[in-house]
Amino acid sequence: MTTYVLVPGLWLGAWAWQGVASSLRASGHTAYPVTLTGLADRSHLASPELTPDTHIDDIVNLITYEDLRDVVLVGHSGGGTAVTGAADRVADRIGRVVYLESGPVPDGVAQIDMSGREFVEARLKDGWRYPFPSWTDLEASGSSLDGLGPAERELMASRATDQPLGTINEPLRLTGAFDALPKTLISCSFPLDQVKALIAGGHPFFAALTGPEWELRELPTGHWPMLSRPADTAALLAEITPGS
Repeated sequence: MTTYVLVPGLWLGAWAWQGVASSLRASGHTAYPVTLTGLADRSHLASPELTPDTHIDDIVNLITYEDLRDVVLVGHSGGGTAVTGAADRVADRIGRVVYLESGPVPDGVAQIDMSGREFVEARLKDGWRYPFPSWTDLEASGSSLDGLGPAERELMASRATDQPLGTINEPLRLTGAFDALPKTLISCSFPLDQVKALIAGGHPFFAALTGPEWELRELPTGHWPMLSRPADTAALLAEITPGS
């Protein structure tokens, strides 16, 4: 059986993984959904001083203090930055890194530059709080809402918390230990053929996906598969084992 550490994207917490984690556990796997500092049930810790290193430490400390090994470390959307940084720090404990509707942020690049700096900065509150955008703004930014019915949208809107700007506004710094780890990309809102075309075309956001350590998977739905297709997301993750 496999140990999964599940890291949510922007504005979300461990709650977003409940359906996926339950399904993985029912199949005999171990699942650790993570709430990063300053968000959801840890929103009382939000401050302008938080940085990407804070969220990297959250993941590293979980893996270290729970003494987890051969971990399948899963990052959704903007959670990919912290996942990349954590995998780089404790590469000896990571069996595979999975990017769910996400991708690796290169060394020296900030998550905000992947998300769209102008889009984020135009919506800030108090100079450092990045609130959950409207559904219209999310679609305009390219985030597919496919599969999110009224119940899922109500859940997200009611539980989403402001993202502290500092956690996405500073460049990620890597040592290179992350590079050789086995990795999987799960594309949901973009057809896999389109992703492969971007890789072949040398798109800068997909340039790293050409190496032999990468495998590509597909789960057709919107940008939040853990909410739109939780059972199917769990089933696909269960197929992705360390080093496979």
